[in-house]
Amino acid sequence: MKFMVILKGERYCEPRSATRSFEMARYNRALVKAGVLIAAEELHPSARGARVERTNGKTTVAQGPFGEAGGVIAGFWILNVPSLRDAVEWVKRCPLVERADAKFTIRQIYDFGDFGATESQELDERREPLVAA
Repeated sequence: MKFMVILKGERYCEPRSATRSFEMARYNRALVKAGVLIAAEELHPSARGARVERTNGKTTVAQGPFGEAGGVIAGFWILNVPSLRDAVEWVKRCPLVERADAKFTIRQIYDFGDFGATESQELDERREPLVAA
């Protein structure tokens, strides 16, 4: 099963110390060595982004920064592990967990097998050109 691990908090978008960089690199290498890491990325501060919203047919664009405490995504990992429990165990090993204010959200990613057999085959056929692109 694939899970997205989302690190929340604008403060984690800031440039980090050499020590934290080393700790995070070691953690990510452990994920790679275990064969569970599909992707991992850090994001720039929200001041360098935008938010697009569509409400009642009207589209609005707001430039960052976005001040929602704990709501800004700082980075993510995509893990391929057998269960949610395994994903939780990997997150517990992350050096950032030791910080009192670290917030992670773990969400399972849909797999085509999560849909019925007919829908799954149809989705596979539609997905094929996207994967090749």
